[in-house]
Amino acid sequence: MLNLYVGNLPYSMNDQELNDLFSEIGEVQSARVMNDRETGRSRGFGFVEMKNEEEGHAAIEKLNGQDCGGRGLVVNEARPREERPRGGGFGGGGGGGRGGFGGGGGNRGGGGGGGRGGFGGGGGGNRG
Repeated sequence: MLNLYVGNLPYSMNDQELNDLFSEIGEVQSARVMNDRETGRSRGFGFVEMKNEEEGHAAIEKLNGQDCGGRGLVVNEARPREERPRGGGFGGGGGGGRGGFGGGGGNRGGGGGGGRGGFGGGGGGNRG
């Protein structure tokens, strides 16, 4: 099995159309266009899982750079997702008390900025 990243998709494309496009080359296990959580609109990229590596590499060869809806597709092997800090929030580390510059963030809480006019604290650990 080979998981492919497909970028620069037309914003009108849905999962079924993505599946159909790759089915011309080989057997598709799954095809998913990524949508914005809030608007439901396509984010212009997706992932396709091909049944075997040979067909996956054939899809890269044939479809990478191919015009689709006026856009040149970008098709390559998907990289595993990198771990990101979980939870809501707007980034790690807080700015300091009076005029401090922010500290580094970690997965759970970061070091704060310095006290009055200080410059940054250290980064927070994964779980402190």
